[in-house]
Amino acid sequence: MWEKAIIGMAALRIMSGTIEILAALLILKLNQVEKALVVNSGLALVGPIVLLTTTTIGLLGMAERISLWKIAWIFTGVMFIFIGVRQQ
Repeated sequence: MWEKAIIGMAALRIMSGTIEILAALLILKLNQVEKALVVNSGLALVGPIVLLTTTTIGLLGMAERISLWKIAWIFTGVMFIFIGVRQQ
């Protein structure tokens, strides 16, 4: 059977994908670039939140199997991803 962490991570990714598909359909329905950009901007929040949440769930699921030091390195890596994406 699947671990709880795996189910949580997969559920978040399915939810994220569903939001992306619904946003794409909404963009097609709106048929205006200005409104499409507003919808697209809202999606910019979903991706990083899902990444951080799924990473956290995964790390909590592995917490007893890996050292605190490795968990800190993983969170540092995720933090650098966010910093790199935000830099212009």
